[in-house]
This record gives sequence, structure tokens and C-alpha cells, in this order.
Amino acid sequence: MQAGTEIYTDPTRRHDFVLLFDVTDGNPNGDPDAGNLPRIDPETMQGLVTDVALKRKVRDWVDLHRGHEERFKIYVQSGEALNAKHERAYTALGLKSTGSKQAAEDVLQARDWMCANFYDIRTFGAVMTTGVNCGQVRGPVQITFARSIDTVVPLDVSITRVAVTRKEDAVVVTADGGEQSGKTTEMGRKAIVPYALYRAHGFVVPAFAAKTGFSAEDLALFWQALGSMWDLDRSASRGMMACRGVYIFSHDNPLGNAPAHKLFERVRVARRPGVETPRGFGDYVIEIDDADLPAGVTLTRLYV
Repeated sequence: MQAGTEIYTDPTRRHDFVLLFDVTDGNPNGDPDAGNLPRIDPETMQGLVTDVALKRKVRDWVDLHRGHEERFKIYVQSGEALNAKHERAYTALGLKSTGSKQAAEDVLQARDWMCANFYDIRTFGAVMTTGVNCGQVRGPVQITFARSIDTVVPLDVSITRVAVTRKEDAVVVTADGGEQSGKTTEMGRKAIVPYALYRAHGFVVPAFAAKTGFSAEDLALFWQALGSMWDLDRSASRGMMACRGVYIFSHDNPLGNAPAHKLFERVRVARRPGVETPRGFGDYVIEIDDADLPAGVTLTRLYV
């Protein structure tokens, strides 16, 4: 364990965690293949939020919070090509890029430079073999898709706007009979989930953390992001989203002291008796079985 770190921020330990978050009257993750409707599992009608969407929120929060610092730049973001960032590594190291014929030692140096300078690479990993070769990184932090506890019924709500888009549509034309025509409003649609509580699982693997240089500071920042990132991702389409709890199982043994799925089963989420249609977090009961945790496993609760 690194000096001055809490158990749950120690990157030399294995950590398995449960993330709970909810949405009220919003679209937590639109599906472009379904007209941007909220993602659902068509067989169970449970809502889905992809791991990519969750990691995007982490990236955006870290960028706003620490992105002005060299070690905490963000690799995957809009506005800059990835190869341009690869070229920065070769320039900083005084190396020349030769693409697919790059010497292995050059690629290794470039990969290490990218890990040292980009937070999301040393956290989530990256494939950086696109043209300017900086190798591949398998990140220590991985997150699953989030799935709603109960089924959801997405609503496709009609909305109107008092302003029209094209000026010719607003032109008023008077017919012979005195009738006037011309658009004064335009129609639109907004897809929402009335309410859903989502659950995702995640893992922190110390063997990968050692390879990317993922530190206790990085891990503490990740936990902080899981609780705070929702407040920086506000939009009219998101509705009200909030973190409802992070439950971290930390292992003494870097290889783990118990199977992750067995630990996850100790976090039970169920509707309160008599609640048929949940419309708020208070409609659920969270039960944590921590009475007889396996030897070497410590449970930490955040944001509950």
C-alpha cells in the first residue's frame, strides 16, 4: 500500500465496485440506431447506458477539473485528431515516426510518454496504432454497461417551438377570401425515461495499473469523478441525473481474495413493497450484506 493512501485509493490492490445512478425525466444515453431514443434491452425492456457514455463523463469532468495540468490531459476528445497527439509524443522524445515499421523500442517509449501525459490512457487504456504508432495500452479501470433495475417505458414527447427555422415559412400570405397562412410554430420531439435507477459494475486491476503508471492520486480522482461528473453533464435532454452510491470492495491480495460476482451479489437493490411503478430513488431499498465479508476484503461506501 502506498504511503498516505486510503485502502480504496491504493492502486496496488484489486478493487471491484458497484455504481448506482438514476435519471428522472431525461435521456441518459440515446441510441443513434433508434432515433436517439433511450437505449433499452428489447428482450427485458431494461434501460441501458454504455460504458463509453460513462467514461465520457469521467473524461469531461477530469478535463475541467485537472485538464490544465500536464499529467491530466485527455486523449479522447473532440476537436483534435488522435494521430496529432501521437505525433506530440514522438516530437517530445526526439524520435521520427515511420508508421507500421516503427522500431519496437520507439513504440514502447512513445506508449510510456502517452500514459504519463494523458489521464484517460493510463486509466482506461487505448489503441494507438493508427498511423503514428504509439502501441496499445490495456487500462486498469474497466466499467460494464449500466442496466436499469426495473423495466423502462421511454416516452417520445411532442414539443413545440414558437420560432420557425426558415424566414420564408414565417411569411404571411393572405388569400382571396381573407384567410391568412404562415407558420408560427414548429414541432419537435423529445425522448425521456420518466424514472430509472441504473446499476453498473467496475474493476481496478493492479497489474495493469503498474504498467500504465496509474497512481493513488489517479484512483482518488476517478472515485471523485464518479460522484461529481453528473453535475457537469447537465443538459435539457439529460433531465435530472445523480450518483446514488458507489460500493467498493478492496482486496488485500492483488489477485483478489474473492470472486467479483460473489461480492457484487452482496449489494441488493429492490423496489419497496407496494411500489409498482418507481418514480424516485425513495421507491427502492438498498441492502448491503457486509456481515461476513471474505478475509482480506474491505468494503467502502461512497456517496450514500
